[in-house]
Amino acid sequence: MSARKPVSESILIVDDDEAVTQTFARMLRLEGFTVRTAVSAESGLAEATEHRPDAIILDLRMPLIDGLDFLKRLRAMESHAQVPVAIVTGDYFLADAISAELKQLGAELTFKPLWLEDLVGLARTLLKVTH
Repeated sequence: MSARKPVSESILIVDDDEAVTQTFARMLRLEGFTVRTAVSAESGLAEATEHRPDAIILDLRMPLIDGLDFLKRLRAMESHAQVPVAIVTGDYFLADAISAELKQLGAELTFKPLWLEDLVGLARTLLKVTH
């Protein structure tokens, strides 16, 4: 097994399920990514503001502020308007209007569960990293 080449890009994972954030973070760190996590949209927005990530992996269904509202608020920040975002959800029956709005806001839509290869591939796609 060869040593992983360090990846300097940072990824923010925002999901209200702490087990998901920690699992995703562990998997991406093993691949050499720098990872920060947040367990609410509000703390995710604060984290994104304080430590501008190179990409964000975001849960759609969260209490209070959902992934769509997070994305709208993120896009309203000029410095974060172009940060690549992937919306991850277990909801396979999204309304067409929500899917269209996510696309308009520049988010890639991905469905759970995500296995290691899926998650790493998603991160690399967001960051346009080729290995």
